[in-house]
Amino acid sequence: MTGPTAPRHLDLETYLPYRLSILSNTISGAIAALYESRHGLSVADWRLMAVLGMDPDRPLTQTALCARTRMDKVQVSRAVKRLLDFGHIAREVDAADRRRAHLRLTKSGRSVYGAVAPATLEWERELLSRLTPAEAAILDTVIARLQQVADEMAANS
Repeated sequence: MTGPTAPRHLDLETYLPYRLSILSNTISGAIAALYESRHGLSVADWRLMAVLGMDPDRPLTQTALCARTRMDKVQVSRAVKRLLDFGHIAREVDAADRRRAHLRLTKSGRSVYGAVAPATLEWERELLSRLTPAEAAILDTVIARLQQVADEMAANS
């Protein structure tokens, strides 16, 4: 086939979703080294703990965790099971709707969060310190705008 209807070659080196995925995996993998060996947490485990740790007095459902992390139900379910087994989170059945359960960090979970969060923030600080202030500001603006546009496109598809 030739002309404008010919399929384009997908060049992954310039394909934005691929590049963002590689960047995310690289950063997540580097940060994971901070908590995997010391606390036995996977990236998914830590993401759930990080969300729950943002407001530790406000329990969340698995559905809310899926929405906030953009992880699928299976990933969240597996991470919840691991965190329950580790004793880092507790599950409380909703009295009004016994099909729902609320999850929160336990004392152990808050302790791990307290140890890991500062280390991840320091890693982020070091990463961003290698950019100029202008580059960091542009990055923040572009990420926010890409998220907004992607959310709009996803809602319309």
